[in-house]
Amino acid sequence: MEVIELFKRLLAFRSITPDDGGSLDFIREYLKEYEALWLNKNGVKNLFLYKRFGEGEHLCFAGHVDVVPPGDGWHSDPFEPVERDGFIYARGAQDMKSGVAAFVQAAKEAKGHVGTLSLLLTSDEEGEALWGTRYALEELDAMGLLPDYAVVAEPTCEEIFGDTMKIGRRGSINGVIEKIGKQGHAAYPEKAINPIHKVSQVLPHMAGVDLDEGDEFFAPSKFVITDIRAGMEVTNVTPGKLKMMFNVRNSTKTTMKDVEEFVHRYFDGMNYTLKLTQSAKPFLTDPNSKIVKLMDKAVQDVTGMTPKHSTAGGTSDARFFAERGVATVEFGVKNDTIHAPNERTTKEEVKKLYTIFKEVIEKFEQSP
Repeated sequence: MEVIELFKRLLAFRSITPDDGGSLDFIREYLKEYEALWLNKNGVKNLFLYKRFGEGEHLCFAGHVDVVPPGDGWHSDPFEPVERDGFIYARGAQDMKSGVAAFVQAAKEAKGHVGTLSLLLTSDEEGEALWGTRYALEELDAMGLLPDYAVVAEPTCEEIFGDTMKIGRRGSINGVIEKIGKQGHAAYPEKAINPIHKVSQVLPHMAGVDLDEGDEFFAPSKFVITDIRAGMEVTNVTPGKLKMMFNVRNSTKTTMKDVEEFVHRYFDGMNYTLKLTQSAKPFLTDPNSKIVKLMDKAVQDVTGMTPKHSTAGGTSDARFFAERGVATVEFGVKNDTIHAPNERTTKEEVKKLYTIFKEVIEKFEQSP
């Protein structure tokens, strides 16, 4: 089987989170020469395939087989891949069965690798991601099977295939502020404490404000207000409470403590509560690390382009590798139709991605 045929086979599995649709059993059988560990938990299937070629470092390719629901507006069945004008249309074409097909086929053909080569696949990346890669890595760490380097094949390219590789990601801090006031009649504002009036005075100093200056890899961490609500939708009663929600996509320069202090600076003395949670921590892989240099060279050899090193976008399972000290990069096809109707990618990109991963495997132990 060649990579495009494999890609189409994977696209045909109806693998909506957290159901793998049978795709992981198929991959396990396809790579039957690899040792397999099933790390399943709470309805989520995780498959770790590994092969020790000899002494040396451990390289892992990682990705997810689950996809978001297709939704409406498709021109064809989203789980019957359609080839048209050089594109292949199906749910998961970009996010991320293209990446999975590319590294599975590269692993299938691996011969010259020295060290351990592995694949970690989950069915729970598009959901809560509690029992997917995060849990699997916890188990692998306990077994002494944690990789030294990881490549997560998420779609990363922006305008042209080969233009962007992610060497880190911003974190994500979520916050809820409740400002307590005193409900009253709109005709007697002096007898009430209107939380809307109080909060409106500090909003110009908070909304959209940068919490740090960023750096060459990270954009500034910005305080983004996502929701404000208060009152009973009537015109003659002032509210007794206001709720404000916000998100900070933080760089390595801003912590939860920094966000807490920022809020307190403006809400001090206001009678408020603050709840903060961090759903993802920021990370940055050293741009001079072995895996970054290998990927840079392979992308250059195949596409003629030097990929930009980026940390933009949302979160991915790469963060779970980074949290355990694994040097991690992300690279995949162009990202312009993910989660949209008529998601598609080109045959050329999938073939080139497979070639890039194959070169990384072949040259992994040749690189210091």
